[in-house]
Amino acid sequence: MGDDSEWMKLPIDQKCEHKVWKARLNGYEEALKLFQRIEDEKSPEWGKYLGLVKKFVTESNAVAQLKGLEAALAFIENAHVAGKTTGEVVSGVVTKVFNQPKARAKELGTDICLMYIEIEKAEVVQDELLKGLDNKNPKIVVACIETLRKALSEFGSKIVTLKPVVKILPKQFESREKAVRDEAKLLAVEIYKWIRDALRPPLQNINSVQLKELEEEWVKLPSSPPKQSRFLRSQQDLKAKFEQQQAQGDQSDGEEEEETAAAVDPYELLEAVEILSKLPKDFYDKIEAKKWQERKEALEAVETLSKNPKLENGDYGDLVRSLKKVVGKDANVMLVTLAAKCLAGLAAGLRKKFGTYAGHVVPTILEKFKEKKPQVVQALQEAIDAVFLTTTLQNLSEDILAVMDNKNPSIKQQASLFLARAFRHCTQATLPKSILKPFCAAFLKQVNDSAPEVRDAAFEALGTAMKVVGEKAVNPFLADLDKIKLDKIKECADKVELPGGKKAGGGGGGEKKAAAKAPPPAEAPARSSAPPKKTPAAATKVKLEPHSAGKTSTCCIGLISQELQLEVCEERAAAVLPASCLQQLDSANWKERLASMEEFQRAVETMDKAEMPCQALVRMLAKKPGWKETNFQVMQLKLHVVALIAQKGQFSKTSASVVLDGLVDKVGDVKCGGNAKEALTAIGEACSLPWTAEQVVSMAFSQKNPKNQAEALNWLANAMKEFGFAGINVKGFINNVKTALGATNPAVRTAAITLLGVMYLYMGAPLRMFFEDEKPALLAQIDAEFEKMQGQSPPAPIRGAKKTGVEDECDEEEQDEDAGAGQDIMDLLPRTDISDKITSDLVAKIGDKNWKIRKEGLDEAAAIISEAKFITANMGELPLALKGRLNDSNKILVQQTLSILQQLATAMGPGLKQHVKALGIPIITVLGDSKPNVRTAAMATLQAWVEQTGMKEWLEGEDLSEELKRENPFLRQEVLGWLAEKLPTLRTVPGDLMFCVPQLYACLEDRNGDVRKKAQDALPTFMMHLGFDKMTKATGKLKPASKDQVVAMLDKARAVMPAKPAAPAKAGGGKGSAGAGKGAAGKKPPAKGIKEDEDKSGPIFVLVPNAKEQRIKEEKQLKILKWNFLTPRDEYVEQLKAQMSTCFAKWLQDELFHFDFQRHVKAIGVMIERLDCESDATISCLDLILKWFTLRFFDTNTTVLMKVLEYLKLLFAMLNRENYHLNEYEANSFVPYLILKVGESKDVVRKDVRAILTMLCNVYPASKVFPFLMDGTKSKNSKQRAECLEELGCLIEGYGMNVCQPTPAKSLKEIAVHIGDRDTSVRNAALNTVVAVYNVCGDQVYKLIGNLSEKDMSMLEERIKRSAKKTPAPPAKQSASERSQREHPTNPSATFLRKPAQEDPNKLNQARQNAQHSESSHPSIPKEFQLDLDMIETDQSRVSELPDLVQHKLDELLEPIMIPEPKMRSVSPHFDELHNSTASTINFVISQVASGDINTSIQALAQIDEVLRQEDKAEVMSGHIDQFLIATLMQLRLIYNTHMADDRLDKKDIFKLYSCIIGNMLSLFSMESLAREASMGVLKDLMHGLITLMLDGRVEDIEDGQQLIRSVNLLVVRVLEKSDQTNILSALLVLLQDSLISLDSPMFSELVMKCLWRMIRFLPETINSINLDRILLDVHNFMKVFPKEKLKQLKSDVPHRTLKTLLHTLCKLTGAKILDHLSMIENRNESELEAHLRRVVKHSGNLSGLKTDRGNEKGGLRTEDRMSKAKVSDILSEIFKKIGSKENTKEGLTELYEYKQKYSDADLEPFLRNTSQFFQSYVERGLRMIESEREGKGRIQTSTGTNQIIPQHEELKPAVYYERLKILRQRQGLENNSRQQQRAPISSLLSSKPSVASSTDMLHSKLSQLKESRELYQQEHNAHTHSPTHAHTRSASPSANLDDLKKRLERIKSNRQ
Repeated sequence: MGDDSEWMKLPIDQKCEHKVWKARLNGYEEALKLFQRIEDEKSPEWGKYLGLVKKFVTESNAVAQLKGLEAALAFIENAHVAGKTTGEVVSGVVTKVFNQPKARAKELGTDICLMYIEIEKAEVVQDELLKGLDNKNPKIVVACIETLRKALSEFGSKIVTLKPVVKILPKQFESREKAVRDEAKLLAVEIYKWIRDALRPPLQNINSVQLKELEEEWVKLPSSPPKQSRFLRSQQDLKAKFEQQQAQGDQSDGEEEEETAAAVDPYELLEAVEILSKLPKDFYDKIEAKKWQERKEALEAVETLSKNPKLENGDYGDLVRSLKKVVGKDANVMLVTLAAKCLAGLAAGLRKKFGTYAGHVVPTILEKFKEKKPQVVQALQEAIDAVFLTTTLQNLSEDILAVMDNKNPSIKQQASLFLARAFRHCTQATLPKSILKPFCAAFLKQVNDSAPEVRDAAFEALGTAMKVVGEKAVNPFLADLDKIKLDKIKECADKVELPGGKKAGGGGGGEKKAAAKAPPPAEAPARSSAPPKKTPAAATKVKLEPHSAGKTSTCCIGLISQELQLEVCEERAAAVLPASCLQQLDSANWKERLASMEEFQRAVETMDKAEMPCQALVRMLAKKPGWKETNFQVMQLKLHVVALIAQKGQFSKTSASVVLDGLVDKVGDVKCGGNAKEALTAIGEACSLPWTAEQVVSMAFSQKNPKNQAEALNWLANAMKEFGFAGINVKGFINNVKTALGATNPAVRTAAITLLGVMYLYMGAPLRMFFEDEKPALLAQIDAEFEKMQGQSPPAPIRGAKKTGVEDECDEEEQDEDAGAGQDIMDLLPRTDISDKITSDLVAKIGDKNWKIRKEGLDEAAAIISEAKFITANMGELPLALKGRLNDSNKILVQQTLSILQQLATAMGPGLKQHVKALGIPIITVLGDSKPNVRTAAMATLQAWVEQTGMKEWLEGEDLSEELKRENPFLRQEVLGWLAEKLPTLRTVPGDLMFCVPQLYACLEDRNGDVRKKAQDALPTFMMHLGFDKMTKATGKLKPASKDQVVAMLDKARAVMPAKPAAPAKAGGGKGSAGAGKGAAGKKPPAKGIKEDEDKSGPIFVLVPNAKEQRIKEEKQLKILKWNFLTPRDEYVEQLKAQMSTCFAKWLQDELFHFDFQRHVKAIGVMIERLDCESDATISCLDLILKWFTLRFFDTNTTVLMKVLEYLKLLFAMLNRENYHLNEYEANSFVPYLILKVGESKDVVRKDVRAILTMLCNVYPASKVFPFLMDGTKSKNSKQRAECLEELGCLIEGYGMNVCQPTPAKSLKEIAVHIGDRDTSVRNAALNTVVAVYNVCGDQVYKLIGNLSEKDMSMLEERIKRSAKKTPAPPAKQSASERSQREHPTNPSATFLRKPAQEDPNKLNQARQNAQHSESSHPSIPKEFQLDLDMIETDQSRVSELPDLVQHKLDELLEPIMIPEPKMRSVSPHFDELHNSTASTINFVISQVASGDINTSIQALAQIDEVLRQEDKAEVMSGHIDQFLIATLMQLRLIYNTHMADDRLDKKDIFKLYSCIIGNMLSLFSMESLAREASMGVLKDLMHGLITLMLDGRVEDIEDGQQLIRSVNLLVVRVLEKSDQTNILSALLVLLQDSLISLDSPMFSELVMKCLWRMIRFLPETINSINLDRILLDVHNFMKVFPKEKLKQLKSDVPHRTLKTLLHTLCKLTGAKILDHLSMIENRNESELEAHLRRVVKHSGNLSGLKTDRGNEKGGLRTEDRMSKAKVSDILSEIFKKIGSKENTKEGLTELYEYKQKYSDADLEPFLRNTSQFFQSYVERGLRMIESEREGKGRIQTSTGTNQIIPQHEELKPAVYYERLKILRQRQGLENNSRQQQRAPISSLLSSKPSVASSTDMLHSKLSQLKESRELYQQEHNAHTHSPTHAHTRSASPSANLDDLKKRLERIKSNRQ
């Protein structure tokens, strides 16, 4: 035993390999224990035994072997890696175990094999067992067969592939060993259980005794199908189900198994036989022999061969051609029968592969049905049935329809019977309406046929169709049938038995034929897979309008009623019409006829639809004098009545035929033409336009009257637009149109060309092909008409879509019909049959040995095709001849053939489908050519073909996979590239695509890199159609090494698998249409789309209480990953998915995590739509939503990113409205990732991110955003650093130093570091930020930033100096409520300018506009945690005496308002869905006009312009005019103040914006109705804006600036003309007054006055439309502010003259009555108006004309002047009195100064002589003071030219501010000294404000309309908050601000006390 101890110490794996058998035995025992102990199937321990398991099995010692087998079984059962050992272990079992004498060993061997099958290795096991059957040892063979039987019995036929087993079974029956034969018999019985009769054909050749024994065994078997009792690891769910059923003893699974049992097709189990090589050598000679006996011999040889049930694929073209020739031309019927049987055999043996030849033989067989002999007919039936199973009904439909109206009744009968049999193999999907409709039309003709057998066949076919697709689908086509016939059809339907109990094409049941050669069930889906396209055949029949209006049936073939006898008509008419009416119809007196027609009309109007006898009524109308009626009034009524009857009754084509002739005769009549056209249109609705059009045109052209011809064509052109183009049969009238083009009458030619233009809209380029033979001059006219139509889309049809009763049923699929309209255009073209030109000579030429002759043949073929232009699908022998040339050795000929095939594609159109197999697939073969140019040509040809045929035909059958089998790298890469491009565009593909998968896998490992690459690209596209599971299963047949590789690739492909394209909205048609199908789009959305959306209608977020809190808790406790990463890893995504699954709608979550970015965009769109209605739920899931958006920040797709940012902007606005505050958890998982995007390279993204950061501060404290931005400054991305620094600057500007966290000093030191950055933009941003700090806390900044390098410090000091120079001028007006909150300098040169692309004109000015407004509207939001002085102050003001500043509206102040640029969102695409009403849409677009983004504004203006230009649409703007003008004004101010000053903006853009604005205004003011809506306040501001623009010197510098100013001039004139005259006159007066008060540039006032003069000139015309009371009130207010004296003191006398002239003219025009119009003036004594008017009235009593009046004016003025000089001393003494009094001294001095300015020669000496020296020097000093003040003001005024609105940056003297402040305080009554209060009347006089509503006030009234667009809401606020008043009270430096605040606090304190 000593040696035992040696191996005892060894490890187990070494023992198992030991040379001592005992050691091995011990090793196996221990290994067994170990294997049972290891729990983890993936433990590394298993790996040690991978190489040993085979040795366990092949152990040579019998005792040890048993233990080894047990250990091996345990290993296979438990180890994850066991699958790798399958091949070697099973092979070992077969050779070394199955031959063992011990039963236990064999049993274990079998268990091992079955265990391998359980771990998914069935294929490998089966292969090894089948190899074992070839072993010489019968024991091994028996064991293998037994194991196979057990496997089949336990696992079932789905897992054990039966085909290879059945293949070897007959051989086992021949074995010499009885044991083998017996075991084979048991296996055969087991197989029979699973596949039943499918086993019979393969075993038909075994020994008859054995077969008999088998039959006996088979009969004993139970009829219930067997069930799988053992399951694969992947089938554990099935196993559970099975066990549960076993427990319940339940048999409910029977049905499912039934399918499994039937799923095996005997054909699949057969071996294919190759017969072509076995044909007799002289077959082709014999078949042509003269003696029929020789021909018979040849055919018999073929018949024997074709009896093989499965044939090898090959080129059967020549054979089929020979057989076809015999069938078609042989006179010996016996041979015809034989040939037909051969064809049937070939079709049955080749199945799908015979489809290529089906199109060639079917027409011949159908023609041959003229034979009467039963045996011939039967053979032909069998042949055509077998052929049908190899192709689709759609492919054959054209051939069948062609014989349906054959003269020979037998042919018609057999065609119908064939269709009846074919229908049985169809399902609803494979027999769509588009195919059924033309067939039904043909059957309807046949049910009325004279031959009874034809009628019966038609009934049977219709009955079968009804059974297959259901009554509902067929009934619409049978509307014309009477009840008897309908009943007969239903009776036939009841008799029909469908094979396999209504399963398409299933085996068994039904007829014997169906059972014997039932197609595999896969076939039905294959045939139905692609959405049915309209067959070409459908088009060759009469086109029908599916929607004939108001009929009981509408899908019918046009309503045809029986023609009634005249007597019957009279009776029916008498029943519904008054007797007198009928009698007088043909009276000789026209008045009686007229009266009779009126009665007729009344009767028709009141008649009920069902009772109206249309035919009888129109017959009455046609009675003498009928359409020869001479009185036009009677005729008009008659035509009108026809239209009424057609509209109201059930109007049939028969009725139409009665009247059409008469209508066409009158269509050109001057008086009656209109009514005739109405009637035609009504008939078009009733009987379908296509039918009516054809009738009308042919009738018009059978007459000679050119007027009628022209008008008929005009009517048709218009009707096409109204009805759409569906169903129009172009062929029907194209010849008449050609006649019209050649007419001598120009009107007819013009009408024809117009009609062609309309047709071109629908048909596009193909239409021109009809007219290419016309004369060049005419062709040029046609081309010009087409050119006009280019780019236009056809209008949506407005008629012909009425629906009633029956139609709704047939409606849904009708959609398909319309969708097919595009293809129909191709079908409409008249096609030539070229088969007769393809002679045998031509075919011989193409196949000649000499290449030159071959080329000649090809040239001839090309010439035939190009000459025919459009050809039918029948090309005779040409396809096969061309196919031969595709592999021609001469490459030039190959290319020529390809170009002919391309030419064919265009010429044949959709008919090309039937040539795909014969000619299309060979094109693919050419893709393998070594020459690139040949390959390129082949690909172009392939694409041209696919465009016509669609992809379905190419993917059906195995042809494509056969091509890929060729190991040609060129072919493989081209084909795979082509598939990768085409497959993603398909919604469904035939199941045959599966055949290509093995080839695809082979390509993945091809030695050529390009092939591998293309195969990888194609993988996901295959997977989208076949599914991951199917494709993974298909890897089972690969070698293990390959399999692992391919499976890995499949996993990768799964991640990038494209989505299937959505169901098309069934609108635009097919190929040749220029939008032909658009008609259908208008009808109704496709039902499918609706269904898809149904499940999306619920809420998208689920409100789970406390879920968010729970998530926060879990993250804190580290139960889940903290949301913190540099790039998102899979585990984060999975975690987010899991969290979302509870609170997101399933479909939304699928979209959000879809790999296709477009699905993300769609999902965000839905989230935007639901944002407001699901705000609570959105907030409850906010953390998850934000996390998902952070993932999107890592995507590179800009489309998604822009959509994300759009949503975030809306989201934060909503959170702000809801007063929601982000918590730390939400902010931490979102803000850092948002800040990453601030550094995006695209401006537009950066702009949006900055906007979101701005909004973020409303819902999350700015002090907490600050640290995130600080982290952002550490980024490597310089853009991000710069933007973060700018944002920091904004925060400090906006919120003060408190935002700097953790401490200002620490933050600033970090910021200052960036002053030394390499990147200029970062340096600048850092400097600006520090300057912003300086502006807040002054010199303290130097302490805070710590030590800087000398260079950086000098840069900083320089920058601070520069910023100090630009200390802001008094900023634009800002409301008190806002002033305390934040102090923004609002000059354009403020520290932070937004980038030009950004929306805010300057950063500081706007820093947190949104925040302010939301806060002011929601007081509950803490205002950045600072004291709200305004609240306290306004609160106090109620107690104190101080007037409440906030209450005053101070808009009329001097400068025009500087409008800050509003934050704007560009128009989002989903907007219309949100706001369906037009008004809200207009409001929104208008709000966009004022956008700060030039492009947004231009887009909005373009939209409005489009509306304004269309008169019929313009009225929607009514009610929005003021609002629009205000928005435009804001834009004008914005351009003036901001854009023009911004050098970085392209002046061309500004010019474009100006042009848009002016263009829009011109459109608006050319429509008087809209122009009159502009209110007076808006007009005033508008005129102000326009005049300012005209005076803007900068505009002239722009290119084309002069042109712009001319346009403005034109606009001003138009505004004056078209506006409401009262409003515009009033506006000009107020504007003049304002401009004189504010001392605007003299040019400005001058232009205002010019406008007034123009108004005055037109007063004589407009006086009646003017409200004089209002005008006089304005004049009164004007004179109150500017009394006559004051007016005269102005530098210019024009204002005075203007006013006088206005009053003179008014008096002149109204006389003394003018004094009655002073009613609106409260206190007339306040001005000199009344006195002046009385004077003028008195004077002008004598004056007659305006001329003298004008002459007088000048004289009057001079006398006034003289008078004033006489009064000089009075005036001066008055002034000096004032200077002397304490209260008025200042006023006196001002008046004296002004007087001196006006009368420079006035002598003051006499007045100063008597005064003291002190007084004299006081007066002099005072005048000097005023002069310097005025000069200062003047300098400002002139310094910017006419540029009054731009804030000035120059230093002004304090005195100026002081002076302004004083004036303002005076105006508000705040001057504290008592003198001022005594003088209140004067100061109030000064400021007495005319009651003018300016545009800013107008905005308030619009608020309600603008709820939808918050942007505009903010603008209004801005417009107010920057009202100019308070600007002047603002201090000019930060320190002063502080003092101001201190003072205010003191005041508040004292008030409190």
